[in-house]
This record gives sequence, structure tokens and C-alpha cells, in this order.
Amino acid sequence: MIIAILLAGLFLAFSNGANDNFKGVATLLGSRTTTYKIALFWASLTTFAGSITAFFLAQKLMANFSGKGLVPDQIVQLTSFSVSVAIAAALTVFFATKFGFPISTTHAITGALVGAGALASAGAINLEKLTSTFFLPLLISPVIAIIGASAIYPTLSFFRRKFGVIRESCICIGNEVLMPAPKGLAPGSTAATIQFSFYPQISAGTNVICEERYMGQVWGLSAKSVIDKSHFLSAGMVGFARGLNDTPKIAAILLVGNLVNPLFAIALVAIIMCVGGFVYAKKIAETMSYQITEMNDGQGLSANLVTSLVVIGASQLGVPVSTTHVSCGSLFGIGAVTKKAHWGSILKIVLAWLVTLPVAGVLGFLAFAALRGVMR
Repeated sequence: MIIAILLAGLFLAFSNGANDNFKGVATLLGSRTTTYKIALFWASLTTFAGSITAFFLAQKLMANFSGKGLVPDQIVQLTSFSVSVAIAAALTVFFATKFGFPISTTHAITGALVGAGALASAGAINLEKLTSTFFLPLLISPVIAIIGASAIYPTLSFFRRKFGVIRESCICIGNEVLMPAPKGLAPGSTAATIQFSFYPQISAGTNVICEERYMGQVWGLSAKSVIDKSHFLSAGMVGFARGLNDTPKIAAILLVGNLVNPLFAIALVAIIMCVGGFVYAKKIAETMSYQITEMNDGQGLSANLVTSLVVIGASQLGVPVSTTHVSCGSLFGIGAVTKKAHWGSILKIVLAWLVTLPVAGVLGFLAFAALRGVMR
């Protein structure tokens, strides 16, 4: 039983790390503040710190995600139930990661709990707890993040201008070939020369083409340096908040039947989450950093501040919000304010969110149907 629970829980921890670890530092890469490797290392370090802190500050989340109160206690104590939930949630998150969709592990676990519980408890799921403790926070948190980011970025921009800090852009000057030479012309012919003539082109650069920089002083310090350091700290806050919020949800599965020590469960989950991020985070990094919206470092800083405040506050209250929904919601809000949101990509992400619950629910149902006759 111990081996089955450990393997299932650690597979979920690995999948969670692969899908979630980079989300806090995506703004560092997307704004070209640092490289992928440095951002990933910072994400892993701060997530690990948040995970260990969860042992002291997030006991309520561990209790919520054990399934207690959602399904009858005798079902929660079944090894087959916990293993089914872990496998179903892990498979959901793993395949989403493989296709580059940043989905919610919280959603996946919730769907798996409901799916396995529906079969295990024959309709005895506590719908009131499911709605108030799980569904409402997951629905409301991205809306709060969108509103928060839409408010905080203009506020910080106002104070930036008050300090006399300006945003420097660039103009791109180069040559453009209007059309290739027709086939069949002899090299060096007049027609070929004309077709390959270069025409001057001038365009305003964007932060995709050239890096935007903040110029000026804040309390005698370089504005660029202050913003970059603050951006790193804000990304670290998100990583810390994610570890604080997600680790106890996964560790709860390892604690079924009191087979392992809580501190050991949390430490093990924290390590495997870091491994998952290092091994498999590349596609999620590209989606979160480049496909939601264009951003500079000030905009990334604003998004991270909102994400970390919402997730840390929710963890303290024992409210199971999704770091994915909150971080993506913050980026949606920034993109809406700056009018640089990539709405096609955003729609795909939202659709992935919508199918997470039913997919995890079906997998949870099937997993429990297969395992309840094999283990107690």
C-alpha cells in the first residue's frame, strides 16, 4: 500500500512541477529580463522554499484535499481511492503539459476526487462542500487576478511617471526585398538585378524586436536596476506562493492511513516537483512567456505582484485557488490593458481549463473502477 500511494503521489508531484513550476517566472523570460535556465532555477528554488513552509502554514489545505468532508471518511481511508485520485489527476496534468497547456492541478485533483467519489460513495458526495470549498474559489480567483492586474499596472505606471522614469523604445531601420526574381532569368541579367533591388524600410520596434528599457532614477538608483530586482523578487514570491498552495494538496494523498510522516511527505513532494520542472517545463514556459501577451519587465512585475498576493492570501485562509488560473488571469489583465493580448491563445487555454474537470473526473471514475478490486 505504501509503495502504491508513494508512486501515485510522486507521479502527480512530477506532473505538477512540469506544468506549474515555470508559471511564476514566465514574466522574467517573456520580458527578456533573464534566460530560461536562470528563470527555471529561480522558480525551483522559491517553489521548494514555499513547499517546506507549507508544513507550518497550510495544514488546512492538506485536510481539504484528503477528501474528508467531500466523501464519507471510510472511502477516504481506502488506498484504492487515494491512488485513483492521484493517477487520474497526474495523467490529466501530464498530458496537458505534453501539449503545452497550462492547466490547474487543483482542478485536476478536484475532478478526480469527484469522479472516484461518485463511484465509491454511490451519490454521497457533499455538494455543498464541493461548491463552497472547491468550485467557487476556482471560478472567482482568475476574475480577481484580471481585475487586480488591470488596476495595479496603471497605478504603478502613474508612479513611474511621477518619478520621471521614461520607457525607452527603438526604431528599426533596414532593407526589404519586395519579391524574388522570376525563375529562368540568367544570373546578372538586368531583370534579375531589378527584382532583387533592396528598398529601405523604417518601423517602430516592439519589445519582440528590440528590448524596452526604463530610463531614469528612483531614489538615486537606476530605474532599470530597481525594476529588474523587484521583478525577480515578485517572480520569487509567485514561486513561493505556488509551493505553499500546491504542495499540501499533493502531500494529502501521501498521508492516507497515516502511512508516512507529514514532513516527509511534503519534503518528498517538494523535491519531485522540482525534478518535474527541470525535466519537462519547456513547452509551458513558451506558452506562458510568449503566447498570452507581449510584456516588458514593468508589466511582468505587476502581474507577479497580483498573483503572489492572491495565492498567498488564499493559502493562509485554506482556500484552494489555482496558481495557474491566477497567474494566467494576471497576464490576461495586463494584455487587456496594454492591448497586446493574444486572444486566440488565451481562448485555447480557457478551453483547456474547461475540459480539465470532466477529463479528470472520468479518469478518476475509471481508475477507481479498476483498482477497487485489486487493493483495499
